[in-house]
Amino acid sequence: MIGITLLLAATFAGVGTACSTPGNFIVTFYGYPDNSPPGPATAHDCGGRNYVAGGSGTYDDPVTIATAPGELNVCEIVYIPLLTKYGRYEDDCAQCTKSCADRPEATDYNNGESHIDIWTGSPDTNGGQNQIDCENNLTFGGRYSIVRNPPTNYGVNTTPLFVAPNTCNTQNVYPDNEAHC
Repeated sequence: MIGITLLLAATFAGVGTACSTPGNFIVTFYGYPDNSPPGPATAHDCGGRNYVAGGSGTYDDPVTIATAPGELNVCEIVYIPLLTKYGRYEDDCAQCTKSCADRPEATDYNNGESHIDIWTGSPDTNGGQNQIDCENNLTFGGRYSIVRNPPTNYGVNTTPLFVAPNTCNTQNVYPDNEAHC
């Protein structure tokens, strides 16, 4: 019996979870000035970042994303065709989570809405109102797909979405991109 178990374990050792493309995500953006509390702190320590948001969008340096606990696995890397960037679930999103008496703003999860909030800007520079304005300009509305368990070789655009004091790269958002495995 032990021999069969070892044989099965060896057979499936290289088999990963299949790529999937769940859709209908609300996508918004957040950063230093509107994080809660303001700053670069994240809820989860992923990839040695020591609870600090960031990332360029490559597979090895994914941009921080926030969502409702349970929406994705903590530290899970996904591909975001809307941005042509990889993202990693490193933070919790108040608006994305189940609402309760102390969080009346948290409505998306209760309404069955999948929602991710994507980090913009720097982990050490507060872009103030310019950054918040940029986040609003990056949020086109609509619903978008992501790629879970993505291959590591998708093309990426590492251009930052916001650079203080007032550079907003809205041309680096691609609402017509579709998710493919």
